Amino acid sequence: MIHSKNGHSEKRELTALDSVGAINILLIPLIVSVVFLFGVLGFGLWAYSSRQDYKDNTDEKITAAVEVAKKETATEKDNEFIEREKRPLKDYQGPSAFGGVEISYPKTWAGYVDDSGRGGNGIDAYFHPNFVPATNSDTNFALRVQVSDRSFDTELERLETSVRQGKLTSRPFQPARVNGVTGMRFEGEVERDKQGILVLLPLRDKTLKIWTEAEQYRTDFESIILQEFTFEP
Repeated sequence: MIHSKNGHSEKRELTALDSVGAINILLIPLIVSVVFLFGVLGFGLWAYSSRQDYKDNTDEKITAAVEVAKKETATEKDNEFIEREKRPLKDYQGPSAFGGVEISYPKTWAGYVDDSGRGGNGIDAYFHPNFVPATNSDTNFALRVQVSDRSFDTELERLETSVRQGKLTSRPFQPARVNGVTGMRFEGEVERDKQGILVLLPLRDKTLKIWTEAEQYRTDFESIILQEFTFEP
């Protein structure tokens, strides 16, 4: 009788495969456990390091935080003081021949006004914090006021090119304290190399022009100048 060896070979192969499969299945939880262990160790080291850093540098951190708080408080108090010092406001009132223009401005500002009517403008005024620099200087004045001898339409035409070129934006403007008058408000390059806000208003056969030549005076210009001025149309 002849005996086959194939049965024994197949059993040995199946046993080997079963062993490999079992090993592979056991490796997965082992790898997961190792990764988890490293994660726990890493977190522990980070937590210990942070705790140690906080422990070693508590005084420095508290001191730095206190200094920041002091600076912020000082800045806030300085700003409040500056705002309080601006009031009560000063007033300028021009001749009735030029609309009796009345401008209220911070008392910390100084003014230079020519309302003689000479030089092509009924009123030509300059206002600036502390003192007024030379009017022919490159200063970006906080406030300029003019009563131009040119008509409202003529003044608008002079600005149309800047609007088309995108140097200025424009929109209608109505004064807070003057009824029945609509002008135009421009923002952008109000003068060459000077960024600000310009308001034009019709004043009989003339034009009232009020503007600031620097962005840093925007808040005062909008909250004080434009809210308080008045004139007789």
